[in-house]
Amino acid sequence: MTDDNGKKSSVLLVDDDQFLLDLYSVKFTAKGYNVNACLSVADALQVLRGGFKPDVIVFDLIMPEHDGFYFLQSIVTENLKGGASLIGLTNESNDDTQKKVIELGADRVIVKATMIPSEVVSAVEEEIAKRKS
Repeated sequence: MTDDNGKKSSVLLVDDDQFLLDLYSVKFTAKGYNVNACLSVADALQVLRGGFKPDVIVFDLIMPEHDGFYFLQSIVTENLKGGASLIGLTNESNDDTQKKVIELGADRVIVKATMIPSEVVSAVEEEIAKRKS
């Protein structure tokens, strides 16, 4: 996906599941995105602190070491969001969990079990379009 100036949109993917990370990376790359994929919150924070400015950050909520809630709080506290849309991924359909993620600053929560990867890409594109309109 490219913006009005012909620049490719970029996405930061954060998930501890290598298979899913690879699957999402392939889907986003095929749609024309620049993809930066990280297997941990620590790696993702390092990428953001290093100056990567994604259009969207898609992150898993349940990960070892640091979870998606910690990641989201760190992004907000350290002002690393920039203009990115923040989308949490989870396998939990618990409304309280989803509400907490939104309250912490996420734009959207996607329950992985309810969407195939191409639908996740479409949902991300919707969020990017909202930011650009």
